[in-house]
Amino acid sequence: VQLVESGGGWVQPGGSLRLSCEASGNIFSINDMAWYRQAPGKQRELVARIFTLGGSTYADAVKGRFTISGDNAKRAVYLQMNNLKPEDTALYYCNKNTFWGQGTQVTVSS
Repeated sequence: VQLVESGGGWVQPGGSLRLSCEASGNIFSINDMAWYRQAPGKQRELVARIFTLGGSTYADAVKGRFTISGDNAKRAVYLQMNNLKPEDTALYYCNKNTFWGQGTQVTVSS
């Protein structure tokens, strides 16, 4: 199993980024895939999770600003991040069960 994230970068406060995660190997559904993030000196935290039968969940800190979506045929999950804030700066990871991607860095600063 391999999860590969992309789409991170630097953006000014208020800006937007779209992260992508592509899965390969023995992953046949995007159900219960998630985005996590880890800022320097902090624990890794759940950002958003997607369920193919029942919607999605979000951390309170990102509700209304971030949207998780996915394409089951492509085995891909996305994270649209709008109105980014400096506190969103972190390494963002894609997750499925016990598998993790390598992370993509998001930096929000002026």
